[in-house]
Amino acid sequence: MAGLNRRQFTVLLAVVAFIAVSLVLVAVVGGLRQPSSSAPVAATDAAAAAFRDQASDVQMSGAGVVERLLADDNDGSRHQRFILRLSSGQTVLVSHNIDIAPRVAGLAVGDSVEFHGVYEYNAEGGVIHWTHHDPDGSHVSGWLKHNGQLYQ
Repeated sequence: MAGLNRRQFTVLLAVVAFIAVSLVLVAVVGGLRQPSSSAPVAATDAAAAAFRDQASDVQMSGAGVVERLLADDNDGSRHQRFILRLSSGQTVLVSHNIDIAPRVAGLAVGDSVEFHGVYEYNAEGGVIHWTHHDPDGSHVSGWLKHNGQLYQ
């Protein structure tokens, strides 16, 4: 290189190589970290692990079959409620805020429902909530999908 002697060029090359190796290491180590609780993960595995660990505030996506329809919860914000059986056999209560998102129309026992929401532990298998958009934009938006229709 013009203006650099052999020693300066060698030092410059070593610095560039060090920076390149450092960037690669940061990318590799960063990729090995466990996802945070707000990172979506597969529901069957995540719900089973969250239930086993009695964990809460776990963002997850998944699907299941409606096992039972429950009466709406009308205390405070109104919630449509139903029991969903995941492919693992675990059941979760889905509590869908119908003051923020539309009610899931035509929902029946045996229907398939996909979801993206937050898991909260309870002894019966857990609760999935935050299945709606966040009007304030401060929380990850969730959703339910039934018969090709998205509810959020």
